[in-house]
Amino acid sequence: MASAHPEITLVRHGETEWSLTGQHTGRSDIPLTAKGEEAARGLAARLQGVPASAVWSSPSQRARNTCSLAGFGANAVIKDDLAEWDYGAYEGITTKEILKTRPGWQLFRDGCPNGETAADTGTRAGRIIAELRALNAPVLIFSSSHFLRVLAARWLGLPPEDGSKFVLDTASISVLGYEHDLTEPVIRRWNGR
Repeated sequence: MASAHPEITLVRHGETEWSLTGQHTGRSDIPLTAKGEEAARGLAARLQGVPASAVWSSPSQRARNTCSLAGFGANAVIKDDLAEWDYGAYEGITTKEILKTRPGWQLFRDGCPNGETAADTGTRAGRIIAELRALNAPVLIFSSSHFLRVLAARWLGLPPEDGSKFVLDTASISVLGYEHDLTEPVIRRWNGR
């Protein structure tokens, strides 16, 4: 049954060389791979009929290009708050490499030196949620994995650290919404492939 309340559709960007290797890609502007571009084009059919009174994108080229290849680039508004987590000193490094020098490290608990903490990322997600709730209309959002995971946690009223409990594949589609009314935010669908 379709919801009578606005749904927020979240799209993670297509594959990049760094998403393929597991390197943390925050503010580095890494392009989509050919496979990532193909998956982004494939989103057009998957998103057909999805209501969207607005289309928002992260400033990264991987998100913007995914948005464009999916057919929504002409209407996209770039929102700086949708940028991926700032990994600071851990930019371009894999979790496996980080654990060699910092055993037990967890992104969502420990954050990144010279980068953001979960709370920092959660603050940006909170601003996006405030805009979404004020707009009270369906919005299509293109961004990156860790930011969208924090956004989902904050949407539900959970601490930003709980974004660790949600996994997102490249070119996946998720939907935030409400159950009975606007006081009951829920995840309607997650990590659709």
